[in-house]
Amino acid sequence: MNKKNQSMGAKIIGLIKGNPIVLLLVVAAIVVGCLKDNFFSWANFSNLMSNTAIRFLIALGVSGCLITKGTDLSAGRQVGFAAVVAGILCQKGDYSGRLWKFMPEMNIGIVFLIVLVVGLAWGLINGLIVTKLHVPPFIATLGTQTIIYGISLVISDAQPIGGFQKIYTTLINGRIGSAKSFHLPYLLFVAAIFGVLFWFIYNKTRHGKYMYAIGGNEVAAEVSGVNTTFTLIRIYATAGVMYAIAGYLLAAKSGGASASMGQGYELEAIAGCTIGGVSTTGGIGTVPGILIGVLVFELLKIILQFLGVNPYYNYVVQGLVIVLAVSLDIRKYIAKK
Repeated sequence: MNKKNQSMGAKIIGLIKGNPIVLLLVVAAIVVGCLKDNFFSWANFSNLMSNTAIRFLIALGVSGCLITKGTDLSAGRQVGFAAVVAGILCQKGDYSGRLWKFMPEMNIGIVFLIVLVVGLAWGLINGLIVTKLHVPPFIATLGTQTIIYGISLVISDAQPIGGFQKIYTTLINGRIGSAKSFHLPYLLFVAAIFGVLFWFIYNKTRHGKYMYAIGGNEVAAEVSGVNTTFTLIRIYATAGVMYAIAGYLLAAKSGGASASMGQGYELEAIAGCTIGGVSTTGGIGTVPGILIGVLVFELLKIILQFLGVNPYYNYVVQGLVIVLAVSLDIRKYIAKK
């Protein structure tokens, strides 16, 4: 019994040492909850779940790129592009500010499929640039980030998009239970489904094994028979699809869309992944860890809001957390070597 207790204690200590940011933010949340009314309210918890759900989808897309020692700086702009496309196509037919008046009112299911195809296309472009043109992922996705943002501005005429079909916003913002008491937003279930799916892919499929092998040592993986080119293309294509889903959901959740939507989301996703244990040095990362990282990062935002911190300082704090998370990850890598 004593040995079991020691083993459990060692695991807890190891968890704390390995995730100091998580510990600090959880402690901060408890303190703020004791000082501020409504922090521990179901409305606040529901808001946290909804925000985390969409960011989790984005982080899942980015995670594969990070595990293979790459990155995707176009994630946020891809989310914004998907939101713009979904927003334009989901506008009501009789809406006076309809952007594309020549198009009939479209079924939101068909719009979803169109957005998925567009996201897949952007992901394939990123994957092909990285693998076929041998452009470093940082530069490749930085370039496509700018291209995507420019196209978003063109097709939206740099105007805010509204007038969505009621079924689009009602369905995405739906919930199980009463709005005033216990309830679970539909977005939570969407995130749970994709979380389980990615856990299965990462842990039980050949693709997952190849992904971790490439992250550990790409040359060794290729020598052992892994088709690294196809695997990387598939990773970036999958990421594009995840960003598209997130953009489709985000537009409905927000009740509007614009080309600037999604700005900086790639940094939040990378931060969430890093806080959750995805190593920037490659080959390491778990889906539960990613969920915890994203959840903690979203919790940080809510803590700052309840403390009444100037919104402009939020970026400063979030930036410091990102730098701290990456620096701790690098220290772990150096310590292992």
